[in-house]
Amino acid sequence: MKFLSYLFLKIFILFVGLIPFGMLYVFSDFMRFILYRIIGYRKNVVKDNLKRCFPDLPPSEMEKVVNLSYKNLTDLIIEGIKGFTISKKEVYKRYKILNPELLDPFQKKGKSVILVLGHYGNWEWGGLSAPIYFHYKEFITFYKPLSNSYIDKYIKKNRSRTGGRMSPIHKTALTFKQFVDKPSIFVLLADQSPSNAKKSIWVSFLGQQTAFLHGPEKYATDYDLPVVFVDVQRVKRGYYELKLNILSENPRNMAPKEITNLYAKKLEEVILKKPENWLWSHKRWKLKPLN
Repeated sequence: MKFLSYLFLKIFILFVGLIPFGMLYVFSDFMRFILYRIIGYRKNVVKDNLKRCFPDLPPSEMEKVVNLSYKNLTDLIIEGIKGFTISKKEVYKRYKILNPELLDPFQKKGKSVILVLGHYGNWEWGGLSAPIYFHYKEFITFYKPLSNSYIDKYIKKNRSRTGGRMSPIHKTALTFKQFVDKPSIFVLLADQSPSNAKKSIWVSFLGQQTAFLHGPEKYATDYDLPVVFVDVQRVKRGYYELKLNILSENPRNMAPKEITNLYAKKLEEVILKKPENWLWSHKRWKLKPLN
């Protein structure tokens, strides 16, 4: 059964690969209508999250943001599938890093770097694009392995085809230890809700106390690695521009929670400009402060 599921997925991905982007976005609009208007996929989660972050937003504006957030969601799904067959040339054209030279001083010193992103816009193509732009020996993204070993192997191989490396999240500590001296770029999506309130770092985010993963700050401090925020902006459908922003060059000289606070503040700034491009369907505020 697992092999048949893998085979079906591979055929579907190859089929989608033959469809031009313009036609895919027609399908994305149809999918948005189904998910939002018919099925109501996580509609209550999306609306509750938006209401708690924008309590004064007029109903008409709220509906607009909700609708656009589903557009962002379905575009992301479509682009994620298309990412399996997109060419290196097409990635370079559609997913531009505006200032990759920002990392050159660290690379010349043989210093590894941590890139932090949010679930904002299209983060899926980052693993394909970044090895094209940067001169580091290793570019490592972390992922949660799938139960289907055939699909897991296929995804891992495909997402690494431009020179990057994918590492399972349960091996994060080992991966840092193994590659930190290469030097390497480590990519961490750090805005999902943590599973452990005691290990979380609590900061003010979008008007409320919010738990953040401790990983980026921990590994940055342990190895004294620069932390760089990646701002992903959709220029138009299927086209993105990324800008790098240094959050910390010397983490060991910073106070506890400071790196996480800087990350949360920068992500908040990005979200407030275009809230519809964040993944509001996440159950972001599941944890409650312990005190």
